[in-house]
Amino acid sequence: MTINHEELAARLSKAVVERTAIEPLTDEHPDLDLEAGYAVQRVLREQAGPLAGWKLGVTSRAKQAQVGVSAPVCGFLPAAAALDLGEPLHAGELIQPRAEPEIVFVLGRDLHGAHCTAVDVLSATSGLAVGIEVLDSRFRDYRFTMADVVADNTSAARYVVGTPVPPAGIDVRLVGVLLEKNGELVATASGAASLGHPAAAVAWLVRRLALSGEGLRAGEVVLSGGLTAATPVAPGDVVTVSVDRLGTVEMAVTD
Repeated sequence: MTINHEELAARLSKAVVERTAIEPLTDEHPDLDLEAGYAVQRVLREQAGPLAGWKLGVTSRAKQAQVGVSAPVCGFLPAAAALDLGEPLHAGELIQPRAEPEIVFVLGRDLHGAHCTAVDVLSATSGLAVGIEVLDSRFRDYRFTMADVVADNTSAARYVVGTPVPPAGIDVRLVGVLLEKNGELVATASGAASLGHPAAAVAWLVRRLALSGEGLRAGEVVLSGGLTAATPVAPGDVVTVSVDRLGTVEMAVTD
């Protein structure tokens, strides 16, 4: 069966608007592969309005082995999806939201090229920040293949970014990360949970974008990959993420 990227993108957009989960695209299109998933995602990106940056997924080596891939996946961040500091997450706008902690890179200059390294990323970074990413798979019960999740823009929904701090002297591999919900510790991690070094994850993104002649732009933000498992959130919850030397971000959840 021929894959119509625009039709599949429309199906995902309808799920967002109607806040109703759908079955995985691969149930109907078992031949949907990662590259076709990125083609569907590209259609969504063209319709999304101004972009604020990018995000990475499946940056844990253990997770990659679990799902049978050898590299991360990436998605885009619409500017309209950003939550300001102190702004609540309206869970009623989403289907099945989950939150996870992130280390965020703020680009100080453009960065592109097929041979980008973690050192290049660090030299181009003007700030590091704590982030909370809110995931919201459009697929029922978070059941999907990697091609499905790429098509679904890696489950991207909302995100909040703390105040950036200068990266000089901070080894982001070693910073400790705490994820709390309603005052209870949910999970801990270190920066190294993202591909061994979050900057290596961002470098992978730059190399991936280079395949289509794209790159990162000064001022863009990059969520470098969830550092723990994502925790479900509902109205009344308060999620707090703390990262050594980068600070703390809190997000309240309302209807």
